[in-house]
Amino acid sequence: MARTEYYDDPDAPGPNSLVVGVSAVVVDDRGRILMQRRTDNGLWALPGGGMDLTESVPQAAVREVKEETGYDVEVTGMVGLYTDARHIIAYSDGEVRRQFNVCLTARVVGGALAISDESTDVRWVSREEIDKLLMHDTQRLRIGHFLDGAASLYIG
Repeated sequence: MARTEYYDDPDAPGPNSLVVGVSAVVVDDRGRILMQRRTDNGLWALPGGGMDLTESVPQAAVREVKEETGYDVEVTGMVGLYTDARHIIAYSDGEVRRQFNVCLTARVVGGALAISDESTDVRWVSREEIDKLLMHDTQRLRIGHFLDGAASLYIG
């Protein structure tokens, strides 16, 4: 299923759903960030996705990272809450969502790198490489907040 992301775009379709999503900034011992290239839009992104009704935010992050990258992770903190109503995601099946995203931090505790049907590539990316990757501005915002190491959580 294809996906198109809009930000502050007057031509974006109106949302018909609100989804709680999670994303995770997973960092290795060399300071690299785990990134995936999404199959639905071809862009690089943090691992993440929608939260199931039966799980907590940390459980959703652990599950999504495992599904999308093959790694088992432990949640270590939080980057922020991302609720900007100007960010709209439209899917080819007709769903047009507004997403409430909770971005967490995590570290690998097991598993092995694996590419899922949701990604065409998964790899560790250095801070210097981040700027060269093609990604949506909302992903870059989350990574930027993490890299800035702000003393307080981002809420926006």
